[in-house]
Amino acid sequence: MKRVIAYFLMIILCFVLQNTIFQALALASISPNLLVILTASIGLMRGKKEGMLVGFLCGFMVDIFYGNLVGFYALVYMYLGYMNGFFNKIFYDDDVKLPMLLISASEFLYSLIIYVFLFLIRTRFDFGYYFIHIIIPELVYTVVATIFFYRLINGVNRRLEKRTKRRA
Repeated sequence: MKRVIAYFLMIILCFVLQNTIFQALALASISPNLLVILTASIGLMRGKKEGMLVGFLCGFMVDIFYGNLVGFYALVYMYLGYMNGFFNKIFYDDDVKLPMLLISASEFLYSLIIYVFLFLIRTRFDFGYYFIHIIIPELVYTVVATIFFYRLINGVNRRLEKRTKRRA
């Protein structure tokens, strides 16, 4: 139960930070995607099911507040959490390279999906502009934010693991 409450609080915190403070700190109107960081991290640390749950809740928050279609972002984030859950078996607590790589790949895949389903279908074919001005800066900014936020998420996960082990 404490884990569910912790996930819910982390989702709300990341959503609020992403849409308030980091919008003010945006570089060229690009801000880091903290919800992708959270979804990918939880999927990597805890597995496919919890990654899907956190991804669905993150995407549902985006759908409620900003989405035109309810369920689109929930589905995208859910798949990101599920795909990162495959790497749970090779996850080591101290290694930062694998999470950085997976979060980078998740952000890139997220941006490509958004481009295909929200821009390409509306006949906006200028992928080069979108790639250079949106995907790459957001990817770099998200990777820089990952350095700080991943450690926090990993710390919360460690504390929850210790409580679970003490209880057992």
